[in-house]
Amino acid sequence: MLLLSGCTKSFDDPYTFPENGLEELVQNDSALKLSGFASELCVPKEDADLNTDGVNAAAFGLFSLDDKEVLSQHNIYTKVYPASTTKILTCLIALERGDLDAEVTVPESSRITVSGSSMADLEPGDTLTLRELLYGLMVPSGNDAAEAIAAYISGDSGSFAELMNATAKKLGATHSHFMNPHGLPDPEHYTTVYDMYLIFKEAMKNEEFRKISSTVSYTCTVNTAENSRNPQREVTWTSGNGFYNQKFPFADNMNIVAGKTGHTSAAGFCLVLGENDDSGKEYISIIFNSPIYEQLYASMKNLAGKSNGN
Repeated sequence: MLLLSGCTKSFDDPYTFPENGLEELVQNDSALKLSGFASELCVPKEDADLNTDGVNAAAFGLFSLDDKEVLSQHNIYTKVYPASTTKILTCLIALERGDLDAEVTVPESSRITVSGSSMADLEPGDTLTLRELLYGLMVPSGNDAAEAIAAYISGDSGSFAELMNATAKKLGATHSHFMNPHGLPDPEHYTTVYDMYLIFKEAMKNEEFRKISSTVSYTCTVNTAENSRNPQREVTWTSGNGFYNQKFPFADNMNIVAGKTGHTSAAGFCLVLGENDDSGKEYISIIFNSPIYEQLYASMKNLAGKSNGN
């Protein structure tokens, strides 16, 4: 997908888990109120490093969805900024609650002036479908698209953030907190590797999400504001995911089926991928705060390769 906003090197206040680890938490019906929740999850027995060779990042994990196993982990319960991987949750909520064919008008709040902000080159007053906005969200990692989606679903970004937090809690991601739909840095905007696994696992159930988040390039026609000189313009969005554009080779015998990147100077480089092996088994691999762009992809190749015992 693409690069954008905030991970972090990790917080000074890593959250406290129950004495017996996440297993106790997910088996507590009063805490999560989801029948059979624990039986569907990869649940580590303890918070300890596992199979970390070849991966350089502040936090990461590899999860086997079919075998319900954690194959690699490092700081999976440590709070980190999610950067533009935030948009995974934004996309999921829009797919669950929105009409993909609805015409959405880009609001004034989509004018984002933060230096280095990744945009879909939308202007207030532009109209396009929610489906097209989701491509603008996930392919070029458009913060302007995120704001437009938030306004369409909830009326404004703040109300949408409340919905994000409620949705995350429902999924068991109880140690995340979101302040906006795009991931631009905020001290109170954070997640963990394990929480992102829970969110991304749910998103992977949606075939439209898989399609959108695995798209390399997308072109659509945007209807411009009424006072614009040209009533329409064509835009083309291209993913900055180094695996998608074949700048970097992926792990042998593995195929990417969905993903999202993120980056800020404070965050480092972040990447969330869903993949399958040649037998069809599915995995989720997550890296937060890799220090160097090229190292992110080398580390992710090595991390995903651990599914084959490498």
